[in-house]
Amino acid sequence: MSVEVELEESVNYTPVQRMRHSAAHVMAEAVQEIFPDAKFAIGPAIEDGFYYDFDLPRALTPEDLPEIERRMQRIIAAKYPFLRDRWPREKALEYFGNKGQIYKVEIIENLPDEEVGIYQQGNFLDLCRGPHVENTGQIGPVKLMRVAGAYWRGDEHRPMLQRIYGTAWFSQEELDQYLWRLEEAQKRDHRKLGRELKLFVLSDDLPAGVPMFLPNGEMLRHLMEEYVRQTQERYGYQHVWTSHLGKVRLYKTSRHWYTYRENMFPVMKGEQELSEDDAYVLKPMNCPHHITLYKSQMHSYRDLPVRYAEFATLYRYEKAGTLTGLARVRSLTQDDAHVFMRPDQVQQEFDNAINLTLEVFETYGLTDYWVRLSLRDPQKKEEYIGSDEVWEAAETALRDATERKGLKYEVGIGEAAFYGPKVDFMVRDALGREWQCSTIQLDFNQPENFQLEYIGEDGQAHRPVMIHRAVTGSTERFMAMLIEHFAGAFPVWLAPVQVMIIPIADRHAEYAGKVLVTLKEAGIRAEIDTRGERMNAKIRDAQLQKIPYMLVVGDKEAAADAVSVRLRSNVDLKSMPLNQFVERVGEIITTKNRELWFQK
Repeated sequence: MSVEVELEESVNYTPVQRMRHSAAHVMAEAVQEIFPDAKFAIGPAIEDGFYYDFDLPRALTPEDLPEIERRMQRIIAAKYPFLRDRWPREKALEYFGNKGQIYKVEIIENLPDEEVGIYQQGNFLDLCRGPHVENTGQIGPVKLMRVAGAYWRGDEHRPMLQRIYGTAWFSQEELDQYLWRLEEAQKRDHRKLGRELKLFVLSDDLPAGVPMFLPNGEMLRHLMEEYVRQTQERYGYQHVWTSHLGKVRLYKTSRHWYTYRENMFPVMKGEQELSEDDAYVLKPMNCPHHITLYKSQMHSYRDLPVRYAEFATLYRYEKAGTLTGLARVRSLTQDDAHVFMRPDQVQQEFDNAINLTLEVFETYGLTDYWVRLSLRDPQKKEEYIGSDEVWEAAETALRDATERKGLKYEVGIGEAAFYGPKVDFMVRDALGREWQCSTIQLDFNQPENFQLEYIGEDGQAHRPVMIHRAVTGSTERFMAMLIEHFAGAFPVWLAPVQVMIIPIADRHAEYAGKVLVTLKEAGIRAEIDTRGERMNAKIRDAQLQKIPYMLVVGDKEAAADAVSVRLRSNVDLKSMPLNQFVERVGEIITTKNRELWFQK
């Protein structure tokens, strides 16, 4: 965030942001007590906390934070008032210049105002537009989190400053809850669990942002995609396949070449020197390819809607700094679909897409979500294609469809795709964090760009309307969300390995093999732990791998054709007939029940 933006936006702070912004000033005062020659940059409130950037005579360490925090508590307890003043810019330049505050001087020099805001609390005076709480005593419980480096103005050619991050809340309970969520988030980090559960690998031998999947991870993504595929087919979608490559001319027609080129991989010329239009590009999106399939055949009004779906690998040249495990990658698989329809079918197809999305959410147990109606920014029309009339028609149609469906939504100005408005489903995981998953986009522009047609009841050519739709979006990103949402303990139907068979001794291996055959014949994914470890160690290892069921087999179980069932939660269900176990687990898998049977 630039300095100018931070100063401008501060006037819109919410009450909690106002309190956190005040905490940043108190932290700066505490730092000044320790380092009288400190130079100060900016200290805004941010999501869940605040930070301040400093130029200090030595590097800070984590051991410095408790002392800074102790001094902050003293300043807060003193209830110093936040005193506001307005200074002529020349006075401010002289004051901060004499103090050696070079960063404040630069900020003032870049502000257009003849007067600048000044705030003071205790012994600390700062350049700031505010607002702040009335006094330091109104700042709630504070916790300093970490120290990081930050270039001045985000420019790697400018000085590297030291940034102290902190958080502040109105009550100790809120602070404790926040710290618990942070700790839990670290435990659930999909990159950590991905290694521990042997799901995926990010290797330095491959380009950044290109994941590889181990057997457990491939099984997980296969199950995810198979479920969506089967569900889509019930909703009338036909699956297609398109190439990983496209010609530049295709993306020029779709206008992606002009609006998305910086996120596309470089052009490949091929075996011979080709013109730019005929050069090859790794596919960054599916819509131009599905449009090409639609155009390959004549369509009557009776044929519509045509629903094409594909699990397609796309390649997007995301900036290196944005790559995050599976959550943001350069090689992604999208459960993409495109519907070609008559204008009178918009509501019907929108309802169909919504129903499909909500059914998938219900199966995964994702019940906490909200809807964003993403519209064009009327102040930046040059960033979108199509006429005002087309955009007004598309936005009205999507808003009406959303409201008739009874969806509560928030409007996101400027969040539309460059070719049309969309509805985005923002899912909250078990820790309350938001992930953008499903999207439904209404498009009047691409049919016009590609001159798509269908023959109407009147025998004349008409222009269809398109819906772009993804249920779970990127398979990789959705997998990252599921890993963290379930903390790696997937529902039984989704677990890569559903049962681990644990023979007590070597002599029980033969019976364990018979159990394995029975489970596999019933479609249950099972393995045998044949290592020479003790039984309890095998149980513990299976629990660490988040395997739902452990079947311990010994002499009694072999004699009775039974299994002793333990759960990954460490609950012991004792011995039961093998056929009873198979029947119950089979029902859970078939129905995709998210609960183990003992919880029913």
